[in-house]
Amino acid sequence: MKEITRISPDELARQQIYIDQIAEENAEYFARTGRRRLAYTHTYGCQQNVSDGERIDGMLAQMGYGRAESVEEADFILYNTCAVREGAEDRVYGNAGALKHLKNRNKELILAIAGCMVQQKSVADKLYKSFPYIDLVMGTHVLHRFPELLFRVMKEKQRVYELPESEGVVAEGLPVLRSDSIHAWLPIMNGCDNFCSYCIVPHVRGRERSRRPGDILREASDIVAAGYKEITLLGQNVNSYGKNLEGAPGFPDLLRSICGLEGDFRVRFMTSHPKDATPELFKAMAESPKAARHLHLPVQAGSDQILKAMNRKYTAEAYLEKIHQVRELMPDIALTSDIIVGFPGETEEDFEKTLELVKTVGFDSLFMFIYSKRKGTPAERMDDPIPAEEKSRWFSRLVALQDEIMEAKHRAAVGRTVRVLVDGTDPKTGRLTGKDSGVLRVRIEEAPESLMGQFAQVKLTSASRHWVDGVLV
Repeated sequence: MKEITRISPDELARQQIYIDQIAEENAEYFARTGRRRLAYTHTYGCQQNVSDGERIDGMLAQMGYGRAESVEEADFILYNTCAVREGAEDRVYGNAGALKHLKNRNKELILAIAGCMVQQKSVADKLYKSFPYIDLVMGTHVLHRFPELLFRVMKEKQRVYELPESEGVVAEGLPVLRSDSIHAWLPIMNGCDNFCSYCIVPHVRGRERSRRPGDILREASDIVAAGYKEITLLGQNVNSYGKNLEGAPGFPDLLRSICGLEGDFRVRFMTSHPKDATPELFKAMAESPKAARHLHLPVQAGSDQILKAMNRKYTAEAYLEKIHQVRELMPDIALTSDIIVGFPGETEEDFEKTLELVKTVGFDSLFMFIYSKRKGTPAERMDDPIPAEEKSRWFSRLVALQDEIMEAKHRAAVGRTVRVLVDGTDPKTGRLTGKDSGVLRVRIEEAPESLMGQFAQVKLTSASRHWVDGVLV
């Protein structure tokens, strides 16, 4: 069992000194100018990135920064980046380029880029050479050292690049400024040991490392006490939770413990790897009323040949057996998945097998992507003879099929009464909206604003492709 590097309380106390020094300087700035310094942060990518961004925002708040609504009014700008898809990287480069004129106008402005994207050496080199006005570049393994790194930029007036190679760390006790008042993200582990051939995550996030169950339960209790109604447990593969912690419970028992806390809330989790999703997990979900009736189980492809090339470690048949097991225990379970179209070596026949699997399962929702080559992954070196136009045609067929399935599921839900967590407003109709225990997005007729952030019983009355409408019971 490999040792997990845990950041010591002494190191966190050292970082608190930097937080206090920056806060003092920001207070002096306010006393001198009558204006509070403002920070603008923007996160790209997955929920784990969002959770990291909330910890960055928490540290900035302790440093005395207010929140900027736009880059134009900010004294500090940070982009928290994603490396999973090429499009996300391109947006970061474009937005970073657009900041140059702000830096020219305000030499005191501090610009920073953090997260998975910059943990790649090729990206860090490009930023250093092509974006000399970026002051701070911070990798995924030094999030806890953000106060120190920002302090160095402020005092040394030089660029700071901190991108150590690491298998990853666990840092407890970082301040959190949550971006939502209803939904809370709760990381239970980080990193990944699966090394799917298309995926950069293990290379930029490090190896699997689980938080201690006591630390997780304390944070979950704090979230519930603060009034949050939905907790989403996060990990690159939550099913691996506890494997590198001696004596720790597995994920099913952790889920039971969190659902056992007092309070009116529900619990979701993502992401589950099919090879590690067990009947014990499905049983824990079925036995826990607070566990959402939703399982996100990424299949990626329906062809065994492509699954093997992806290094997914299961077959299409094994995946379908998991679906059968979970539906036996929870017939009302909402199933969602990820699918990559046009993986290197994929043929028309392989793609047809994916379509067949989608028809067989009948997913409630799909996240669909055309394969995006990631530098440094095994798939980057695979032959990829299929033209982009053909991949786009396959993708369109998959989207059309899923739209049909989703609309049929929505129409089949009409007449049911569901418990909805009210969490938004439809800009077109002005109606309050929410989600049931699965993934149904519901618009509620004549619902009072006082229901925002509360659970409500809603009878579903009509449906379209993207929405189900209902009335309060």
